[in-house]
Amino acid sequence: MNFLDLIEIKRDGGTLSTEQIHKVVADITSGAAPDYQIAAWLMAVYFRGLHLSEKVELTLAMRDSGERLQLRMDSSRPIVDKHSTGGIGDKVSLPLAPLLAALGFRVPMISGRGLGITGGTLDKLDSIPGFRTQLSKDELESQVEEIGVAMGGQTESMIPADRILYALRDVTGTVPSIPLITASILSKKLAEDLDALILDVKYGKAAFMKTKEDAEELAESITSLGERCGVSTRAILSDMNTPLGRTAGNWLEVKESVDCLNGKGPEDLRTLVLDCAANLLQQTECETDLKKARIRAVETLDSGKALAIWHQLLIAQGADMTAYEELLTKETTANAIYEIRSEQCGTVTECNALEIGLLVRNLGGGRMNKESSIDYGVGVEALVKPGESVGAGDLLARIHCSEPTDEIQSAALRAFRLE
Repeated sequence: MNFLDLIEIKRDGGTLSTEQIHKVVADITSGAAPDYQIAAWLMAVYFRGLHLSEKVELTLAMRDSGERLQLRMDSSRPIVDKHSTGGIGDKVSLPLAPLLAALGFRVPMISGRGLGITGGTLDKLDSIPGFRTQLSKDELESQVEEIGVAMGGQTESMIPADRILYALRDVTGTVPSIPLITASILSKKLAEDLDALILDVKYGKAAFMKTKEDAEELAESITSLGERCGVSTRAILSDMNTPLGRTAGNWLEVKESVDCLNGKGPEDLRTLVLDCAANLLQQTECETDLKKARIRAVETLDSGKALAIWHQLLIAQGADMTAYEELLTKETTANAIYEIRSEQCGTVTECNALEIGLLVRNLGGGRMNKESSIDYGVGVEALVKPGESVGAGDLLARIHCSEPTDEIQSAALRAFRLE
């Protein structure tokens, strides 16, 4: 059976067998199927969907399309990871990964770069002088075994089918397909040979899923499929109408993450980091009670152990620690700081995450396309959040930029609503 026959089966609403799904992925990976045929298959899936058996086999076939991490068998140190569907100010991975290692887990955190608004986890890490995010499979494995954590990008040899499909989904308008989203996320995480996975599924103005109901549907799809593929999978839903924390922008988010590791920083960031850690402790049966798991996570974070592992991670991946420490003491690494002040008294009822994200992107902190370069120093900090009161002339946000302009001020003010 050739690839065109498989397209026709999906177009007609049929169900592909295990063998047929694996042929689809094999032809995609080998180049036997040209882009226009793959695009047609994606469109058929977008309109017809996939049955559970097809989703399972597609995910496993994509996972097996390249190399997989092979960590040592060690029941005392479960292998775990976290995935977020993305948002503004979402720097959870940076403090969470070393916290999980401090809790005794092994964390092979393979992340991505941002496209569309602000940077992804790798862009934040790239803002650290000297930090190397492109690690080989062997380097990832040895570092995870040695210090408990590695944070890097997908290697060329891992999950090539997803890389091809992801690029074509973008140009064919099939990105919103939940079966395709699910297979893409899980294939990458399953290639890490995980025992447990926690998902942070966001909803709201600056999230991929605009409504809580859509986020619940995606969370259910991924968790059920993850369990069928043999990985304990759990989801947390979080609001992305407002930025997470009080910063957005790559280096500024690193600084806020370090604050979190020091037992400080914004409460919403700290809460989400601890919730992810507590769930993974329970999922792996390191703790049976979620309340006790959270207490353990709090104690570990506040003890400084996670911060110590963060420093080990930086050194292991080549960070220039002298330059890093110097940057932490600087008020800004951008050319200028522009303060946005309220024009009236009142209580903040909205700090629009989408408007903040667009502002950061337009400052140079995000990508317009895959080839765009990133200005790691620009961004927004000291954001005033909903429920907080301000007087006329009080600070709403501080903008780190190349040059203050009236356009920056008007764009920033659009993000806030007061009553």
